[in-house]
Amino acid sequence: MQRYHPLSLEEQAILLHKHTESPGTGLYNDFSQEGIFVCKQCDTALYLSENKFSAGCGWPSFDEELPGAVKNVPDKDGRRIEIICKHCHGHLGHVFTGERLTSKNVRHCVNSLSLSFISAMTEEGYEKAFFAGGCFWGVEHLLKDQKGVISTQVGYMGGHVVNPTYKEVCSALTGHAESIEVIFDPKVTDYETLLKLFFEIHDPTQKTGQGPDIGPQYRSAIFYVSRKQKEIAEKLILLLKKQGLSVITEITAASPFYAAEENHQQYYEKTGKTPYCHRRIQRF
Repeated sequence: MQRYHPLSLEEQAILLHKHTESPGTGLYNDFSQEGIFVCKQCDTALYLSENKFSAGCGWPSFDEELPGAVKNVPDKDGRRIEIICKHCHGHLGHVFTGERLTSKNVRHCVNSLSLSFISAMTEEGYEKAFFAGGCFWGVEHLLKDQKGVISTQVGYMGGHVVNPTYKEVCSALTGHAESIEVIFDPKVTDYETLLKLFFEIHDPTQKTGQGPDIGPQYRSAIFYVSRKQKEIAEKLILLLKKQGLSVITEITAASPFYAAEENHQQYYEKTGKTPYCHRRIQRF
């Protein structure tokens, strides 16, 4: 199953026909928010904002891509190296080396119109966190009332189909996991505290499922929106492994979060039921 975002004529010219936007005109040229840049066409995570730098060239520049996200191909002009999204092959821009603009000595010169952006923060200054650990009803129920949590919603993340439905995700053909978005106040709590709770309310050692819910859509996963979140996740998994737990939780760069249908939001509050496959086990 495959479905991409519809593209404007300008976006088609760049992503499909390899044109270039005028220098200094792109949304992300002079842009410094924290988060992740993804492919405008297929949602593939491409670059962390930490790897964006000002090259003075008129286009967004990055000195490192996310592993496996970008493919280098010879340009038709015979002189340059084109960079394309490895998943959908949409045109991103070109890569240059030897300019010594950063210590990595690499510059990915990317068209803004090839990109979308996932912000790590809300406009109010709250931080975002994304987790998957089995049925999203139970994960939300056990996280939503924690101190410092502003809001939660359930949805789908980590797949290759744009705007999936619950039925499509349940088919296991879209690649998405049932996920939860947590908005929290970093002045009241922190990412590590919430992540520790996440590891305690599901079984991070169970492959392709959680409890009786079996399938890749119920996998255990952490979708990070910053390098700091990734490093915290790696640290906690190492601590759990030192305890003898065979943790299989994925640590993956966030892609767009698609909110689930309204009947899935705050499910246990609506029904008066309680989670059947999530319970807290102290691990830290």
